[in-house]
Amino acid sequence: MPTGSITFDHVDKRFRGGLLALHDVSLRVDHGEFVALVGPSGCGKTTALRLAAGLEASSRGTVDAPALHGSGASTAFVFQEPTLMPWASAFENVWLPLRLSGVSRTAAHDRVTAMLDSVGLGEFVHAYPAELSGGMKMRTSIARALVTEPTVLLMDEPFAALDEITRSRLNDDLLTWCAARRLTVLFVTHSVYEAVFLSERVLVMSPRPGRIVAEVRIARSLPRDQAFRTSVAYLAACREVSNALEAGQAGNALEAGQAGNALEATNAVDSSRAEGTP
Repeated sequence: MPTGSITFDHVDKRFRGGLLALHDVSLRVDHGEFVALVGPSGCGKTTALRLAAGLEASSRGTVDAPALHGSGASTAFVFQEPTLMPWASAFENVWLPLRLSGVSRTAAHDRVTAMLDSVGLGEFVHAYPAELSGGMKMRTSIARALVTEPTVLLMDEPFAALDEITRSRLNDDLLTWCAARRLTVLFVTHSVYEAVFLSERVLVMSPRPGRIVAEVRIARSLPRDQAFRTSVAYLAACREVSNALEAGQAGNALEAGQAGNALEATNAVDSSRAEGTP
C-alpha cells in the first residue's frame, strides 16, 4: 500500500449488540488526496473514520491504512469538538501528543510555537481554552493534530458547530495547510457545500447500514478560491451530490419496503399453514 493511502475492500461493521453500521463499503483515498464523506446521520461515517484510524476492526472485508501498520503517529484524528484540556494553555494542548511520545517542553518549544503561528494563533500561545473563541479552539485542535507531522488526517465534522463566516475561513485555511503538507484527508461532513468546496471527490453514503452509493468528482483542482463558491462548476457539483443523497434515501426506503412486503408474505404463509388453510 502506498504511504498515506486508505483502502476499504467490501467492508462490513457490525457492533456487538447486532447493529450493522456499514455494509459492503469499498473506497480508496490516495496519498495526498482530499476526499469527503457525506450521508445522513447514523449512516456510519464516523465508524468509517474509526476503522481507518485503527480504533475499530471490521467485521468483514479488509481495511488498509497507515494506522494499521504500526505507524499510528502518521495518522491524526480531529473530532467534532476541540477536546482541549481546559486547565492547559494553547501551547500545552498542542504539545500534548509530543509530550506523550517523550518530547520535552524545551525540545518541543519551537515546533509547537511555529505550528500555532501557522494556524493564526501566534499571539495566543499562553491563552487558555476559556479565553478562545470556537474557531480558535478548533484551530488549536488542528494544530495539535498537525504538530505530529502526520501523513493521514481524519476529520469528523470539525466545523459543524461554527458560524458560517468562521467555517468558511477555516475551510480556506484547511486547504492551504493540507496542500503544504500533501496530506491524505478523509473528511466527514453533513454539509454538501463544504464537501464540494474542500474535496477532490465526494463519496455519498446511504442510510444505515451505510454503503457508498455514489462518487462525485469535483472538476476544479485544489486549492480553491472564493470565486469557486459562486461558479457554475461548484453549483453543478453541489446539485449532483444532493441528488445522489436523495437517491440513496429513496433507494433505502424502497429496499425496506420490499423487505417488509416479503416479511408480510412469509408471515401470511406461516399463519395459513398453522391454521391448516390449503
